[in-house]
Amino acid sequence: MSLLKKIVEEYMEKVSGIEVFCERCLRTERWGGSVVLMVVDAAFDSIGLNYFTAVVPKVEEFSKKYMENGTIKNLEDLAQADTGKLKMVWKNERSWMVAKEVASYLSTMEGDDRRTLRSWARNTSLEGWMDNPIGRIRGVGLITFQYLRMMGGVNTVMPDKIVKRVINSILREAGLEQVNSDIEFVKKTEEIALLCGYQPVELCWMTWLVQPEGKTMRMEKYSGILSKI
Repeated sequence: MSLLKKIVEEYMEKVSGIEVFCERCLRTERWGGSVVLMVVDAAFDSIGLNYFTAVVPKVEEFSKKYMENGTIKNLEDLAQADTGKLKMVWKNERSWMVAKEVASYLSTMEGDDRRTLRSWARNTSLEGWMDNPIGRIRGVGLITFQYLRMMGGVNTVMPDKIVKRVINSILREAGLEQVNSDIEFVKKTEEIALLCGYQPVELCWMTWLVQPEGKTMRMEKYSGILSKI
């Protein structure tokens, strides 16, 4: 176990200061605290494009086009928005169906958008995700489900391809077996985080930000963007 902790610490040292972004995520304060933008972010991210070069700019464009002028103010507005107009920003119709259906369900719950997302996340479970009303939405897989839970305050991880690649690499380097099943992977990564003295969400963000793009690590390359999201 000491070897595993040593390897994890070496990775975490590369992303010093990551705690700030992770705490903001867990407080449901990403994107200036706009749950609409968090839902749109998750929906755009669900089709697997580069997060920093494709998703983030389009979420910003959506915000400028529809939120800054008050056209869309909350989840209820997003749920009722015209998909044809929304596609002027992001052409993928499935993404908008995911965003609108997630918004539609959350807007039926009591409270403002932030309390609604946090209440939903607090009452979800990893094992029962497919039976959850949001988990049953077409286009919402476990990765998107976990992403929404994280932004709703649940300290967990997403089993996306980058997270799995990095964490499984760490396990192999430590002489341990990698984990392929998504649900078991989430549980294992949560376990690793706690054993090594970190939060699960910190390990998740680390895997994304430690990635190189060209000659620069994402943590450095996108430092200006990170302060906004």
